[in-house]
Amino acid sequence: MRSSKDGSDYDSIISSYYGDDQVTAMISVKVETKDVDLIAEAISKNSSVDDVYILTGETDIMAMVRFNTYKELKSFLIETDGIPGVKETNTSMVVTTFKRSGESFFEDEL
Repeated sequence: MRSSKDGSDYDSIISSYYGDDQVTAMISVKVETKDVDLIAEAISKNSSVDDVYILTGETDIMAMVRFNTYKELKSFLIETDGIPGVKETNTSMVVTTFKRSGESFFEDEL
């Protein structure tokens, strides 16, 4: 919940949670349909972006990202929102990873 117009309280909470730890996130992007390829390409150019998919359904593009800090992620989101044709972004930051690229991160107790 944001208690100030500029979101500084929210930023403070998120920054204190992640500290200087790496931040992994999934970013869904709604765009003008005619611009989808160009926007996906622009997002792909950032070295912290692992994967970019053009989708059907409620969102047009999904980007999987890993930034060194929350501050770097926030900067990327501001940059992405400024790309012509981007209508909306929604970011979900990963709290716990159970499996990535086929590798499990938990002990199988079954």
